[in-house]
Amino acid sequence: MYPSVQPPPRRIVVKEVNWLGDLVMSLPALRAIRRSFPDAWICVVTKSELASFFDGVAWIDEVIPYTVRRGLRGIGDRRSLVNTIRSRGFDLAVVFPNSFESALWVRMARIPRRAGYIKDARGLMLTHKLKPPPHAMNGHQVHYWLAMVRSTLGASGTVQDCALTADPNHLQEMGTWLDAHRKHKGSRLIAVAPTASFGPAKEWPAPHFVQLINELAKRHDAECVLVGAPVERPRCESIASASPHGAMVAAGETSVGQLVALLGLADGFVGNDSGAMHVAAALGRPTVGIFGSTNPARTGPLGPGTRVLWQRLACSPCLARTCRFGHYNCLNEITPARALDALHALGAIQ
Repeated sequence: MYPSVQPPPRRIVVKEVNWLGDLVMSLPALRAIRRSFPDAWICVVTKSELASFFDGVAWIDEVIPYTVRRGLRGIGDRRSLVNTIRSRGFDLAVVFPNSFESALWVRMARIPRRAGYIKDARGLMLTHKLKPPPHAMNGHQVHYWLAMVRSTLGASGTVQDCALTADPNHLQEMGTWLDAHRKHKGSRLIAVAPTASFGPAKEWPAPHFVQLINELAKRHDAECVLVGAPVERPRCESIASASPHGAMVAAGETSVGQLVALLGLADGFVGNDSGAMHVAAALGRPTVGIFGSTNPARTGPLGPGTRVLWQRLACSPCLARTCRFGHYNCLNEITPARALDALHALGAIQ
């Protein structure tokens, strides 16, 4: 029997995780909080660059974005954030990240009830707490946050609660963007994420992406749009220019909320283990995730319309940023033909 929070909280703040893919995988736990406390005001605290992710999440009442600069200027940023949180009068804080600082913020904001995992020597700052159970550490990442809210708050949820919707305004914006950039408006649209911030051990070779773009155009009358962060734009442009058929490059031109909308307008997705992969799957798009050093059993895309391509070698999953052998065979041996077959099996292409 799991505990319940009494009296039920009226105002809840959730300190969200710090990466786009983790945001998607934390959605079931966030929705479990909403379902357990349907009358509460729920606010999320998230990095400014991720705040627009919640534009289409209508069941969240408020978003507090923040930016913490480095050095002495960051002291004022932290003080301002804590004061903002304190001013809202929250009576329950739920801390998804494992960091000491995230627990310190809600403690300094004088929130009386504070739930989270005992990690990073922060146990004394939490009132509703536990150590991560084995199944949360060994299974899919989504269960990590589900186990925490269930054990500390009695909030139950399921993996199927990861569904995401795009904001209507962003859908209109990205529809306009596509109208201005598409060469073949009647063709299938495939979103491609050829980058991964983790490192090269998660990135399918650029020539494979070029061949995939070419085959999608020649054999399936499909047009590609390459997505990613601003720092990932050069790699996307290089891949697009290497293909005689070309591809649209949206990397660096969208907010996170606009990226959600763009992926929602696509007929399918193929790309590295990345935040964009998780978003596409949560939107219900046919999603093909390509895995190298990471473990799809832990961070694979969720949902029935997904496929994972993973060349499991004796050395994988190594979870390294770079290949210690220098060959990256776990990625090189996944052929573009396999990606095409997976997209076809999911109905993304004809």
